[in-house]
Amino acid sequence: MRYTFEQGPIRPPNEAYSLLIRVARNCPWNRCAFCRTYKGERFSTRSVDEVKEDIKTVREISQEIKAISWNEGLAGEIDASMVQTIFDRPDLYNEAYRRVALWLYGGGKHVFLQDADSLRMRADDLTAIIAFLKDTFPDVQRITTYARSKTVYKTALEKLEALHEAGLSRLHIGLESGYDRLLAFMKKGVTAREHIEAGKKVKASGLELSEYVILGLGGKGMWKPHAIKTAKVLNQIAPHFIRVRTLKVLRDMPLYGKVEANEFVLSSDDEIIREEGLLIDGLHGIKSYFTSDHILNLLEEVEGQLPGDKHKMRGIIDRYLILSEEEKLNYRLGRRAGIYRKLDDLNNPMLFQRVQDTLKRIGAASPQKVEETIADLMERYI
Repeated sequence: MRYTFEQGPIRPPNEAYSLLIRVARNCPWNRCAFCRTYKGERFSTRSVDEVKEDIKTVREISQEIKAISWNEGLAGEIDASMVQTIFDRPDLYNEAYRRVALWLYGGGKHVFLQDADSLRMRADDLTAIIAFLKDTFPDVQRITTYARSKTVYKTALEKLEALHEAGLSRLHIGLESGYDRLLAFMKKGVTAREHIEAGKKVKASGLELSEYVILGLGGKGMWKPHAIKTAKVLNQIAPHFIRVRTLKVLRDMPLYGKVEANEFVLSSDDEIIREEGLLIDGLHGIKSYFTSDHILNLLEEVEGQLPGDKHKMRGIIDRYLILSEEEKLNYRLGRRAGIYRKLDDLNNPMLFQRVQDTLKRIGAASPQKVEETIADLMERYI
């Protein structure tokens, strides 16, 4: 355990097996009411030399792990048993080793640059880091990062094109909503028009674009314009990926105070699913891939290529909405407990009865206890 390198707190779920390289610390905006990740922390960019040292450290760790593989007779390959061994020995292998082992197990071809807005770094510095990364690991095929729409909006197209030419592949942007009133309420610091112009600029640069939408962000009061306006913004951007997330409000989020003061009323699971259906209904004329790749989403299987899979995705939502109240409650608890992954799992008698027995045990205290349990389960995933 001779080596370590700096890592930030989060990355997109689809970057689970990516190498995490921190080029900036925290978030330059850090005011969103629905986010708690960087609160109380200052934003800063790291020096090129600092990041290069981390990349060199990753190389050293990679070589050490591959040497272990050769000693184990695996000819340099990193299989699941080797990864498990590294995870099971914290006395020998720290988080840096675990992160690199996962990366190698996943193929060692994808890299995610942290934290919340890497484009705030000087273009020449970010380009130098990407070039060094590719020189050090020639097999890397995809390099992605988070960015804010506001930052992209203010960034010259030429800078984005230069980053793409250097090897940056994709930007992950938190659209969250296309409804200006809601964006202002949540202190997102960007308008729908800026979202659109930023998204179009990313696509014009040649970079791939993932836009994130938060289901439930409108609450009971703004759910309908949230869904309708967000669809309209997405139609104008036509991102490569639309990724949905479900709102979960925790005590250390600024939004929690608004919930407590009854200034924001949370939507129920059923209302959020109806909102998702309205969002999908409003998507027209785009060839985006729609994905629900997060455990907080009740219907993770709502996924597909637009426009061809739109009817299939809408059908999944309709299937859920026509379930009986007993079936809905069973599915909601089973999904949040990690027992169900898709609606068809309800048809498994053993799984269904397992959840029913749990419901009876929890509900014996009070019906409200079931909802509290579901809420507590959701908190585990944030």
